[in-house]
Amino acid sequence: MTTVVNTESIQIECHALGPFGTNSYIITDLKTGNSVVIDAPGDAPKVVDRLKSTNPKYILMTHNHMDHTGALADLKSTLKVPIAAHAADADRLPVPADRLLADGDVMTFGNNRFNVLHTPGHTPGSLCFYTEGYLISGDTVFPGGPGKTGRPDDFRQIVESLQKKIFTLPDDTQIFPGHGDSAVLGIEKTLFEAFAARTHDPHLCGDVLWSKS
Repeated sequence: MTTVVNTESIQIECHALGPFGTNSYIITDLKTGNSVVIDAPGDAPKVVDRLKSTNPKYILMTHNHMDHTGALADLKSTLKVPIAAHAADADRLPVPADRLLADGDVMTFGNNRFNVLHTPGHTPGSLCFYTEGYLISGDTVFPGGPGKTGRPDDFRQIVESLQKKIFTLPDDTQIFPGHGDSAVLGIEKTLFEAFAARTHDPHLCGDVLWSKS
């Protein structure tokens, strides 16, 4: 467990869990004790233990890939809080979503809130969650590149998602992705701009790095 944000109002913990070390985030409103879990890759008892001193409100899902959902059924059974996901991904979750999210929705917990950003490309229903200064990005964007895509059309879609939804956020936004380390949005924008200025294979997709593709 790593505490990646700790201010007067909000705490964000990152937990690398499950067989793939996927990042799960616990976000707590420090004024009220209300909390949110984002993604459920595994090790449900560890997550539940960290939530004991808080009041969990939701489990938010960035997308439906199995490395993000391995503990979802266990967490739902134990916490008895709503699961929220995008409709385009909800039908492939291991347990039904209680709330279907759409771009522009707002999820409140205590005095804090998440703005819901629909960012398709990695999956049709990929979501990012933004609270002032911080972005939980799932597998939409990582340090140095976007999430993996299976087809050229998906790659073009994830680039459009980044341009329209993510790169419009403040440059000092801290990005907390679904795997690995955090990033700073302004740096990612600069890397993307250099990438966009070059000519690319129209069939580009897969694991793309801005600096090497």
